[in-house]
Amino acid sequence: MSSSQTTTVSARMSHRQVMQAFTGLLLALFCSMMSMTVVGTSLPIIVPELGGTQTDYTWVVTMTLLTTAISTPIWGKLADLLNRKVLMLTALVIFVLASAGAGLSQSAGMLILFRAFQGIGGGGLQSMSQILMADIISPRDRGRYMGFMAGVMAIGTVGGPILGGFLTDSVGWRWNFYVGVPLGVLAFIVILFTMRINQIRTGKVRIDYLGIVFLAVAAGFLLVWISNVSDYGWISWQTLYMVGIGVLGVIAFIITESKVAEPLIPLSLFRNRTFTLAVVASISIGVSMFGTAVYLGQYMQISRGYGPTEAGLLTIPMAVGMFGASTVVGQLVTRTGKWKRYLIIGAVFSIVGTSLLSTLRFDTPLWLVGVFMFFLGAGTGMTMQNLVLVVQNAADPSKIGVASSGVNFFRSVGGTTGVAIMGSVLATSMSNQLTDRAADLQAAIASLGAEGAQIAQELASGALPTTRGMPEAIATIIEDVSAQAISHAFLVGIPLAVISLIAMCFLPNKRLATKTTQERLAEGREGLTDGEEAASEVALAQAGAVATGPVPVVRTEGDERR
Repeated sequence: MSSSQTTTVSARMSHRQVMQAFTGLLLALFCSMMSMTVVGTSLPIIVPELGGTQTDYTWVVTMTLLTTAISTPIWGKLADLLNRKVLMLTALVIFVLASAGAGLSQSAGMLILFRAFQGIGGGGLQSMSQILMADIISPRDRGRYMGFMAGVMAIGTVGGPILGGFLTDSVGWRWNFYVGVPLGVLAFIVILFTMRINQIRTGKVRIDYLGIVFLAVAAGFLLVWISNVSDYGWISWQTLYMVGIGVLGVIAFIITESKVAEPLIPLSLFRNRTFTLAVVASISIGVSMFGTAVYLGQYMQISRGYGPTEAGLLTIPMAVGMFGASTVVGQLVTRTGKWKRYLIIGAVFSIVGTSLLSTLRFDTPLWLVGVFMFFLGAGTGMTMQNLVLVVQNAADPSKIGVASSGVNFFRSVGGTTGVAIMGSVLATSMSNQLTDRAADLQAAIASLGAEGAQIAQELASGALPTTRGMPEAIATIIEDVSAQAISHAFLVGIPLAVISLIAMCFLPNKRLATKTTQERLAEGREGLTDGEEAASEVALAQAGAVATGPVPVVRTEGDERR
């Protein structure tokens, strides 16, 4: 019998109560998304004003991504061990204090430090919002709420840079960070008074501290390497050093997880076919989310000559596709109980959208670019949240936290890796094309005198200069070359999207449960895992022989069951 016992008594909330609590979760998720994107257009102003260097510029972005990714599975595991409502409120406190600290920063180092804490809080907000949603809404009913969550993500992704640019130009860049404070406080108040779950845990709580250390080392070195590999090359001593430590960290993490009582990411999760296939499918979703935000913005600014705010507005078709598809499909999933067909359709849309974006040129009509983005956004909207839904539906309710956050973690890592590979392809393609058109560039530069020499210096540094305001003779060449290079980068996403489709085709078509996670725990259900594997694991648990750690005991009204 487990040393940790769980008593859960939770009456189902009314629709009004659910909507009130869900509003708080949406606010928390919005805070997290905004913290990731709001500084995108403002960093060129923020970092120099704080006396930072190009290295500091990179770390302001990388540090938040890094701490978000690493903290996500930690928050998920804690959600299975501790009170989830308290954890969400804790994440909000961390996020609000870090946001205020970032706004008060007096140096680049101070900003990087508070951005790290923002990432820790943001990782908790992302994880806990989905886990708490499973506590109050059943998988069958959850579809109707998915559109709101996808809409928040879409608005955060597209609207963040626009809002950041506006705040910087109007009231100052520090409000890029201050804006998260009132939103976080409001989310705290709403969740505190509306989230009604009675989750009482007794007995000893075992936290996998060693696993946390090894995960931080492994993910930290590998993510920093893949995020900056374009600076020092795929074959270099830095690559050997960082990848070597990262691989050793992964090996140590796997060994640790196979031995500890409460593993951070239980290896048994990968015996669940739904979880494993969802992780594979999530990789291309991560590339779609992160890659398009980065490279479509570059396309609009470099290949089309628009400013940051205009570039953000021009990516709205993707947000519309994501929100619209998620809302419609969510309603259909709730109404019919069918989900697999929509995942497959969404994967096909993603393949079509990514393939179309790989044909971009500097003179592609903007309305057509919008259609391309809409297809990709619709594919992402149909798949992203529904993958989390099917994982939560198939997971043991006592492991709902690690299962949910596990998918998010691998999506973030996969997306970061994919974006880095796309960046490497872009840089190589750009360099080759500039070499091929060296004669045309030299002629154009020579005709411009001193201004041409300055532009030549920018190109020699390897940077992609914005073409707005650039002399037409050079701008036309740069726009053409950069558009082709960016389209080549999107080619990376096509095979990943195909792999995602294949994985979704093999997902077990399990019926959606009609009970919330809290109700499933209260009834002592052992979870909805895949076929004979679940039966085998339950049998082992009853014999006290589960290798992955203690199984919680759940008591309801005098009835005690495993």
